[in-house]
Amino acid sequence: MTNKTMTLHDAVARLIRSGDQMAIGGFTTSRKPLAVIGEILRQGQTEFIAQGGPAGSDWDMLIGAGRVKAYINCYTANPRFSNVSRRFRAAIEEGRILFEDYSQDAAMMSFHGASLGLPYVPVKMMLGSGMEKEWGIPEEIRRTIDKLPNQKYIIQENPFQPGEKLLLMPTPRIDVAILHVQMASPDGTCRILGDPYQDVDLAFASERTIVTCDELVANEEIRRSPELNTIPGICVDAVVHLPYGGHPSQVYDCYDYDKEFYLAYDRAGKTEESFCEWLKEWVYDLPDHRAYLNKLGATRLIDLKVTTGFGYHVSTETIVGEVAAP
Repeated sequence: MTNKTMTLHDAVARLIRSGDQMAIGGFTTSRKPLAVIGEILRQGQTEFIAQGGPAGSDWDMLIGAGRVKAYINCYTANPRFSNVSRRFRAAIEEGRILFEDYSQDAAMMSFHGASLGLPYVPVKMMLGSGMEKEWGIPEEIRRTIDKLPNQKYIIQENPFQPGEKLLLMPTPRIDVAILHVQMASPDGTCRILGDPYQDVDLAFASERTIVTCDELVANEEIRRSPELNTIPGICVDAVVHLPYGGHPSQVYDCYDYDKEFYLAYDRAGKTEESFCEWLKEWVYDLPDHRAYLNKLGATRLIDLKVTTGFGYHVSTETIVGEVAAP
């Protein structure tokens, strides 16, 4: 059996390169591979062509640190904590980033098309909307960037239904995908509990895939229940055992999101100066993920552990109250 386990440092150093078209799994504040983001920032890879999908502080951190050349996205926020991620918004308002906007359903369709090896997907969403009529990245600029299609889309008549229009949306050619899962084995087999979001498509679509996991189990163990597995090992290039590798996001059935951490991140993002101070404290001054966890502290992490039967953290008072209720 192939052993694909690596340290976080080695996985990022070997598989993530400046200029990559990169995609990140998870959804806003759920199952985001944020420990990998920190390591990328420490190592210095930059000039990414970003396939944002439903993003949160993952791409917001990379944008704020000046590591993104072009951003293709449908949504960037930490719901409940920031309606629109602050460093992303500042970059758009100040004209410091190339940005193209797609609807979320269209973005998910493009990822699925990429996983099937299709050059484009025909969709109806976005037709008649501002996303059809307004381009964030003009064609003349697109032609200067190898990893971007020359056009945002092409509108064409449905060959099977004359008179019906279709929007032909190009699929991304993803160099590297970064995912965080609850469980993986050394050969790369992954088990995602709860909603897989776009992660399976990203694993199939990308040239290289890094997976971090909260629990590393033997190949034989993960095969005992093959019907529960989500991503086959053939799609994965590196497996990094990284407990709390999704913090501060929530990882279903493992730990809840860290509300106070997200609130602090939102405050820090209000200005360039405070954001740089936050990055220094929580990324650059820490040598690795272990140091990050030590800085957070055991009690804080224990308090995020999910309550069995709920899938998220619930206080003792809430549990007792529900049990006592008629």
